[in-house]
Amino acid sequence: MANVNAPFGFDQRAGNGSAPTYEQIAVSISSSAAAIFFGDPIQWNSPADGTIIQAPSSSGGPFQIAGIFVGCKYLSVSQKRTVWSNYWPGSDANGTVEGYIVNDPNAKFVAQTDATGLAVSAIGQTIGFTAGAGNTANGLSTAFLDSTTLGTANEPFKVVDLIVAPPGSQGTLQNGQPYNYAVVMFNNEWTRTVD
Repeated sequence: MANVNAPFGFDQRAGNGSAPTYEQIAVSISSSAAAIFFGDPIQWNSPADGTIIQAPSSSGGPFQIAGIFVGCKYLSVSQKRTVWSNYWPGSDANGTVEGYIVNDPNAKFVAQTDATGLAVSAIGQTIGFTAGAGNTANGLSTAFLDSTTLGTANEPFKVVDLIVAPPGSQGTLQNGQPYNYAVVMFNNEWTRTVD
C-alpha cells in the first residue's frame, strides 16, 4: 500500500515536559492576523509588537521559526464568549488572541514528507518545510517537509528518524517513498543555536 498525501503539519512526538501541556508557552496573536493552524510552524510578526504569525514556506535558509502552534483562546465577537480552539481562524476576536506554541529546543515532531520522500540517509541533515492553507474542518495544519531543502544550512528542522512502525500503515513506507513520515527536531529556532 502506498503512502497517501495527507499532510498534518508538525505533531509533537517527544520533549522534556509531560501531558497535558508538554512545553507549550503562551504568546500573543493580533486579532487581524491571518489564520494559524494546529501544527503550523510560526514566526514572530515583528520584534516590536511581540505577536506571532504563520511562518511562510522556508526555501534555502537562513530561516528562523519561533515554534509550533498548538492552539489558542480568544473572546469571540460572534459567540460573545471565550472560545478555546486548536486553530486561529483569522477573525472573530475582540482584542489580542492568546496563542500557545511549543518552543522547547529538545522537542521532536512527526511530519509528512513531499512526493520525493526521505531515505535513511536524510537522518542528521537539516530540512525546510512548505506551509499549507490549513484545514478549517478540523483545524489542522497542512504543512509538510520539503525534500528539496534537505541539507541546506540554517533550515528550521533537522531529521532525526523515519517512522517505520507499524509496518504497512500510513507513512511507514520509507527509503525515499513518497509521503513517508519523518521525526524532526528544531534546528533554526529562536531559542536554539543553529547548525
